[in-house]
Amino acid sequence: MAQVIDAQRTEDRPFLRAGRWLDSHSIRVRLFSVFALVFFLVIGLGIVGFVRLSDVNHASEVIRNHWLRDMRILGDLSNYMSDYRAAEANRLLAATPAQFRDSDVAIENLGATVAASQRAYAEIEQHPSEAELYDTFVERWAAYQQVAARVIALAGAGQTPAAVTLYNSESRRAFDQSSDILGRLTEQTVLKARQDSDAAASTYRRARAMLITAMLLAVALLCGVVIYVVRGIMAPLLKLVACMHNLAGQDTDTPIPSMRRDDEIGAMARAVSIFRDNAVALAASQRRLIDQAAALEEGLEHERRLTAQQRDFVSMTSHEFLTPLTIIDGHAQRLIKMSDRIDAVDITERGTSIRTAVHRITGIMDSLLAASRVLDGPAVFHPVEIDPAALLRDACQAHRDATSSVTITEDFAPLPPIIRGDPKLLFHAFSNLISNAIKYSRVGSPVEVVARQESDWLIVQVRDSGIGIPARDRDHLFERYFRGSNATGIAGTGVGLHLVSMVVALHHGEVFVESLEGVGSRFVVRLPTLFAGAEASALRA
Repeated sequence: MAQVIDAQRTEDRPFLRAGRWLDSHSIRVRLFSVFALVFFLVIGLGIVGFVRLSDVNHASEVIRNHWLRDMRILGDLSNYMSDYRAAEANRLLAATPAQFRDSDVAIENLGATVAASQRAYAEIEQHPSEAELYDTFVERWAAYQQVAARVIALAGAGQTPAAVTLYNSESRRAFDQSSDILGRLTEQTVLKARQDSDAAASTYRRARAMLITAMLLAVALLCGVVIYVVRGIMAPLLKLVACMHNLAGQDTDTPIPSMRRDDEIGAMARAVSIFRDNAVALAASQRRLIDQAAALEEGLEHERRLTAQQRDFVSMTSHEFLTPLTIIDGHAQRLIKMSDRIDAVDITERGTSIRTAVHRITGIMDSLLAASRVLDGPAVFHPVEIDPAALLRDACQAHRDATSSVTITEDFAPLPPIIRGDPKLLFHAFSNLISNAIKYSRVGSPVEVVARQESDWLIVQVRDSGIGIPARDRDHLFERYFRGSNATGIAGTGVGLHLVSMVVALHHGEVFVESLEGVGSRFVVRLPTLFAGAEASALRA
């Protein structure tokens, strides 16, 4: 196999040399050539577009900075001249000194405005034909102003008839001549502005046609590049990818395409061929490794299960032994303190309590062994006829004896006198619920145990006013080893509620919880009252 790999490296070594960059068969050379062509095409398109846009912008600037200004100035001149002529007529019609003054001021202001417009027009560089007409207009306007000055002088001297005659004859002719020259200049300006506008539109159309042609060429070239990349590069690569997937799926007979190509894809195909040969060689050893790993995993899982069982047993034993041991210790301390004045009656009572606690330890040991088998092995399930009320009272009393400060209230409605079930497992389940209610509540907070019969069901509720259960934890509460996120710092293993759910399931019942964080919890157990002995026997190991 090593010889095959060395031979393949030798065969494909030219692709690793710098000289391979000049090989026309190399994909990288082809792609770089195409990209260079596209790059220069884009640069050329940008230059052409910039030049054409400059031409269009120049034509627009000529229209905007020359002809539009000329039209605005000539229009203003025409308006101001008409106002000047009207001011001249108003001067003739003036009858009071105030009207004389107003007319004189208006004529003076309009004369200055016309002169400013003339200077603005003269500052613009004009074609000789427009400049010649404008000079003629300036002469005619100056001649009209001289005649208008004579009209105003006659009117000021009180020779109104002579002023009116001069206004209607020589003054009108002079004004009409200057106005006609200005009209001809305006028409010529409009004509040339239209010609330049048409030229700008033509320049824009040519630039647009050239840009569209260049864009179509670029699109055609890009389409050619895409077709080449898709057919010449992507399609063979996708075939190689599919081949690799088949090889990953242990299909070592899959054909490998493109092995005869003399470019990088051909080198990849030959490398895939080597990979296939290696895969065939590794398949057998992989199967052996899988078999060995499965055997190791099975052994590891067995050891893990044994370790978990031992840990759970020790944890639950320590927890459950604490209650009767506390009772034994309490009575022993009282016997020691009262040794000098104790009588036979006290000795009998406390001895009886100690014996009861010892019997409780024995019962707990039996219960734990049974619980351990429920959790991790075949269930030892012995249903018998039991009194549910008595069983619940025993569970409550056991915790009263263990913790003198706890308040456990019992609210038992008329219950069925007998149900079928395993008394040890049920005692352990209810004891766990009561223990949790006490453990997760404040000291002195009451715990309520309520039992009712509803139709063919025994409903048992254990309520507390403790820390409650966060909403995000409720769906996982009955999973093994799971503990609430707010139970940090409170002793527990996360096994008790899992055991409760399994015991209830063995009795064909159900358990659920209602809780509000910071307010308290209510655990509800529903057990069938008509649990048949035949059904119970079917669940035994």
